[in-house]
Amino acid sequence: MYLRHLRDSGAGSAGLTRRQFLELTTLAGTGLTLGVVLPGCSSAGPGAGSAPAAPLEMPFVRISPDNTVTVICKHLEAGQGVWTGLPAIVAEELDASWEQMRVESAPARVPMYGNLAMGGKVQLTGGSTAVANSWEQLRQAGATARAMLVAAAAQHWNVPAAEVTVREGVVAHAASGHQASFGELAGSAAQQPVPASVSLKDPGSFTLIGRDKLPRLDAQAKSTGTQQYAIDVRLPGMMTAVVMRPPRFGARVKSFDASKSRAVAGVVDVVAIPRGIAVVARDMYAAHKGREALAVIWDESGAEKRGTAQLMQEYRALARGRQAVIAAEAGDAAAALGHAVHRVEGEFDFPYLAHATMEPLTAVCALGADKCEIWAGCQFQTLDQATAAAILGLKPEQVVIHTLAAGGTFGRRATPDSDYISEVTWIAKATGGKYPVRLIWTREDDITGGRYRPLNYHRIEAGIDKDGRLAWRQRLVGQSIMAGTPFESMMMKNGLDPTAVGGNAAEQYDLDHAHVSWTQPKVGVPVLWWRSVENTHTAYSKEVMIDELAQAAGEDPVAFRLAHLGKHPRHVAALKLAAEKAGWDAPFAKAGGRGRGVAVHESFGTVVAQVAEVTVTGDRIKVDRVVCAVDCGIAVTPDVVRAQMQSAIGYGLSAALLGAITLTDGRVDQSNFHQYQVLRLPDMPRSIEVHIVPSSSAPSGVGEPGTPPIAPAVANAVRAATGLRLHRLPFDLAAARRASA
Repeated sequence: MYLRHLRDSGAGSAGLTRRQFLELTTLAGTGLTLGVVLPGCSSAGPGAGSAPAAPLEMPFVRISPDNTVTVICKHLEAGQGVWTGLPAIVAEELDASWEQMRVESAPARVPMYGNLAMGGKVQLTGGSTAVANSWEQLRQAGATARAMLVAAAAQHWNVPAAEVTVREGVVAHAASGHQASFGELAGSAAQQPVPASVSLKDPGSFTLIGRDKLPRLDAQAKSTGTQQYAIDVRLPGMMTAVVMRPPRFGARVKSFDASKSRAVAGVVDVVAIPRGIAVVARDMYAAHKGREALAVIWDESGAEKRGTAQLMQEYRALARGRQAVIAAEAGDAAAALGHAVHRVEGEFDFPYLAHATMEPLTAVCALGADKCEIWAGCQFQTLDQATAAAILGLKPEQVVIHTLAAGGTFGRRATPDSDYISEVTWIAKATGGKYPVRLIWTREDDITGGRYRPLNYHRIEAGIDKDGRLAWRQRLVGQSIMAGTPFESMMMKNGLDPTAVGGNAAEQYDLDHAHVSWTQPKVGVPVLWWRSVENTHTAYSKEVMIDELAQAAGEDPVAFRLAHLGKHPRHVAALKLAAEKAGWDAPFAKAGGRGRGVAVHESFGTVVAQVAEVTVTGDRIKVDRVVCAVDCGIAVTPDVVRAQMQSAIGYGLSAALLGAITLTDGRVDQSNFHQYQVLRLPDMPRSIEVHIVPSSSAPSGVGEPGTPPIAPAVANAVRAATGLRLHRLPFDLAAARRASA
């Protein structure tokens, strides 16, 4: 998400210095629990004559007397695997046994649990930064805890610390035969001074990091249904709420009649909040029936009343206008295109897309005299905490955020206005805090509730001169995600929103001549970062046009790309690996509507190349096989990396083949999965192969980078099979045939 842009702009550091670590560990109430030791066991063992058992506790690690090691995870677990990846980093440097590892969510607290990609100033999960920004921080934490355990053992056994070894959770001294578990040493280790410096392992000696088939720490809970989500929270006297929101974005409540709603059995309150009318009841059924009985008159004077067809027509007109912000400029694109020996042009339409997470938005809020508690799958704890505090007139530290696992997010739970958190807080305030409130968004609320991947239009002209040099001119038209949010002044420079134009060809290929510009339309439809944000559309138009340019030049698509990636060695490595594993140079049978296509793209510090094989039958596209190569630095948990690539491919295919949110007269046409369709298991490729480029570099993101290349790879495969140019998403072969006739 947008964090990548902050990181690249130098707003934060990917690491944590020793000074910063010590500062964090000595914050009042949050640092090492000193002065506590383990009770004695024997004269030869650790803890002899010590006080009651207590853990060795640091900001990110807690080693308990029961020998469990708990990693305090500052990032939301939403299925992407951070509850496994982050503990693996600690366990590696700690030399713990994987069986003793545990994980729990960190409280909402900065700078302690701030995302280092934003300078540690806010706590949030996004932009595929969880492992990347925690890498050095958690290695330091694990190594520091290990050093303190070793120091405690050396002191108890009266041996040199250099002779003490740690392996799979056992601290030992070979010469004397002494050994102890972490739990036995935890209390006395807490008395040790925090070392001024610790040595980190050489990646060549890793035993857990990079290990295949490392069991996920959340697998059992999720498989047995014991994992707690917000909808599972049960508090004494808790009520359930739903909200009636306006049918058009920007409309407001003019008046309402709740008499019939209050007459519904089980309804206990009907209250107005800034975003609509909330119906509070003893259960979900009563709340839903109460909402159905509401009579609301909406003030639509400021509402968005255009449909998507009209908006796209206006976007096309804007692309011909002069008002645009320059995103990239090199050489003289106009002159170079005029002298090109091969030239292609294309217009691309991208629809609004919903996040469509399996778990719709849900949150629980309970108010006390001077305290507020919130239970939710929070993606942006700092902003959610501050928003709730402002609504209630509290200080942020008086708002306790209990971060629970989330059933998917893809960016949806990180809204600049904390929409669903603010709603549940307003409801709790409006009802006087008489009872805890659980707010539930239905699937229909989710699909029609806004916060979509923006509608976009691209117009591109590309060419090659007689010496093989590329020229590129591109105009993008699409809503800004940053404009009007707290991030506008921080992120938008000279009127340019990087989350609208990032990942364009000028950034990813060796272009001698380039001109990329962006126009921001004024539209009232709420938009938000969606899995891989701007890369979902910039990668598509870029890779489809590069493929068409290769065809115009009569060159192989892979060879053509390699010839223009001289400044991008990681692209080259990933592309070569994907092509090799896919057997690109081997004969490919094109009979029966079969085709093969390729795409490569970098996003969130990770390069992904994909080769797709398809079969086209009439107007149906079946993706048979996908070969994916990913360079994400050190793969902390390779199985999670592969799972994320598979997930991203499925998510991207879903959008390419089916996904579209449309509006008619300002009203969303889709309401549930029967209209906003997503990919089903039978439609997934029969084979997805993921190959990881070997690397010793620090980890980069994996949650999002697998999504951008899949749609263009499939489009290029379809064109190879049929000759059809697919410039509109989702794919519509019938429309493409009409356009080419």
